[in-house]
Amino acid sequence: MNDTTYRNWDALARLLHARGLINQASLTATRLTGGQSNPTFLVSSGAHRYVLRMKPAGHIQPKAHAIDREFRVMSALQGSNVPVPAVYLYSEDLSVVGSPFYLMEYLDGRVMVDQSLPGMQSAERSAIYAEMNRVMAALHRIDVQAVRLADYSPVGNYLARQIAGWTRQSRATGALESSAMQALMSWLPRNIPAVEETRLVHGDFRLDNLVFHPSESRVIGVLDWELSALGDPLVDFAYHCLSWHIPSSLWRGIADLDFAGLGIPSEQTYLQWYAEANGSAGLEHWDFYIAYNLFRLAAIMFGIAERARQGNAAAADAVETGRKARPTADLGWHYAMRYEAIRNRKAHALS
Repeated sequence: MNDTTYRNWDALARLLHARGLINQASLTATRLTGGQSNPTFLVSSGAHRYVLRMKPAGHIQPKAHAIDREFRVMSALQGSNVPVPAVYLYSEDLSVVGSPFYLMEYLDGRVMVDQSLPGMQSAERSAIYAEMNRVMAALHRIDVQAVRLADYSPVGNYLARQIAGWTRQSRATGALESSAMQALMSWLPRNIPAVEETRLVHGDFRLDNLVFHPSESRVIGVLDWELSALGDPLVDFAYHCLSWHIPSSLWRGIADLDFAGLGIPSEQTYLQWYAEANGSAGLEHWDFYIAYNLFRLAAIMFGIAERARQGNAAAADAVETGRKARPTADLGWHYAMRYEAIRNRKAHALS
């Protein structure tokens, strides 16, 4: 069904025709479903298919929905070891579709959500996980100078800035009702590891932001670069690995699954794969990175719960998601205390 919210598709058709991207000045646009915060459409004209991503209409926060940055980073990564869709144009001309937008390649492949990968054989699951790991390791090896992204975002104190930002956001929601959130707000900034690399990070690297080849265990495109930045690669990698720490009953987790039976690597094996590609520096602080990312996830959930209370949550399951905020924060505090206990034992052994 064609979308009727954005009505000036004729102007887009004329623009794409003038750029030689379609053969005739007519097209159809169909809204794509999913969790994207930016409206996303499949644009079709004859044999040509593209994906259009645009800022939402109306008032938005100044740094939110930064599709110009998405376009920039995907442009920079063309031809690299990190597969991304081809990008064709970026426009801030509001007379076209009413909002800034960019146009990228439509990837004909598989997008999977359930990390248990139902219906697959063990060998297939193992290959999918190995490929996810390979692509993320490749992302964290990108030379930002070589791809002209050295000024892509502020450099340094990445974790401190992230913690401060999520703390500010949490104070504006019901997060303060959680003793674990209050404890994490105080504990995290005081325990940031001294080793902090700066690399290009995705910010939301998970299974359903990857497009796999229709029949091969190969990523053909990494999507949704809205949260990308120059930051700490282990923070990025730990976010990707949260599912090993979260039960399936709580939030897209695999912690309660039979890894060996399914062919899914244990987290230790997954970490080893990454270390073989990128080194193990900083991995001794793994529990801190897990605690931080659970804090961040809980902050997001508390925000969703707040919007649900106000009656303006976009997702139909917002109330249920909000209920998961408190146990997620509790889990984050568990890992914070585990990190502290291990660190204290090491310090005692050296004394």
